[in-house]
Amino acid sequence: MSRVSKVVAAALVLAPIPALAQPACENLIVTGHPEYPPIGYATDGAIAGAGAMVVETLSAMFAVPVQPIDFGSWEAAQAAARSGEADIIFGIYYNDERATYLDYVEPAFTLDPVVVFAPAGTLSAFSGRDDLIGLRGVTNQGESFGVELDAFIEESLDLARVDGVDVAFQTLLSGDADYMIFGLYPGLAELRAAGVADQVDVLEPHLLEAEMFIAFSKESPCLSLIEPFGEAIATMRDNGEIDALIDLADSQWLQLAF
Repeated sequence: MSRVSKVVAAALVLAPIPALAQPACENLIVTGHPEYPPIGYATDGAIAGAGAMVVETLSAMFAVPVQPIDFGSWEAAQAAARSGEADIIFGIYYNDERATYLDYVEPAFTLDPVVVFAPAGTLSAFSGRDDLIGLRGVTNQGESFGVELDAFIEESLDLARVDGVDVAFQTLLSGDADYMIFGLYPGLAELRAAGVADQVDVLEPHLLEAEMFIAFSKESPCLSLIEPFGEAIATMRDNGEIDALIDLADSQWLQLAF
C-alpha cells in the first residue's frame, strides 16, 4: 500500500462515524386504561381521566403537544405502547415483562388499592388472599397486579379473565364467579354506574396498594422527557396537585356516567 493510501485508510478509521438521525420528539401519543375511572376512561375515541390530566400538565411544561387515544381495551393499550404506536401509557403497574418494553417514570404518580369484590354477604369471613384458594375468580383481560400478587394468582388461584370490567361484574353477579379482583376506585365507579353497588361487598383487608406509573414506550423518540417528568411528578405529589386532578377527574366521569 502506498504512503498516500495508508494516510487515507488511517483517516477513515479515525474519522467519527455520524450518528444515525433520531426522530424528533414533536408530540406525544398517550393512552391508558379505558375502563379505570377516575384514572382513565374512554370518551369519543380519546382517553381521559386523572392520568391523562397529569400527562397533559407535564407535557405543557415542556411545550410538547399531546394526543390522547383510546385503543379500545387495556390489553390493546399495552400492545400500542409495546410497538411504539403510543409514546406514553399511564396508570400502569410495574412488572418485569412490561419493563422489557417500557421505561417507567419515577416516582409513581399515585397509589391504587387492589381489592376483592364479592356478591353481598357471601365472603363475610374473608381475612386475606389465602381465603380465595379453591374459589372461582374473575378479572379484566390484561390486568397485572404487581409481581408478587401476579405470582400468587398464577400459582394458587383460579382466576378467569374476561373482556371488560362490566363483563367481569356480570360474571360475578351471575354466580359464575365467587369473587373479582380489581382496583377499588374504578370498581366502585363501575358499580355506581351499573346501579348495583348494594349487591356487591368490598372485602377487607385490601390485597395491596399498588404504585401507579406513567411509562414511556422504549420505541418513543421522547425518552429524554423521562427524568424531567419524574422531577415534576414528585413536585405535583408533594403540593397536592395530583390529588386535586384525581378528584376533578372523578367528578367529570360521574357527570358522563350519570
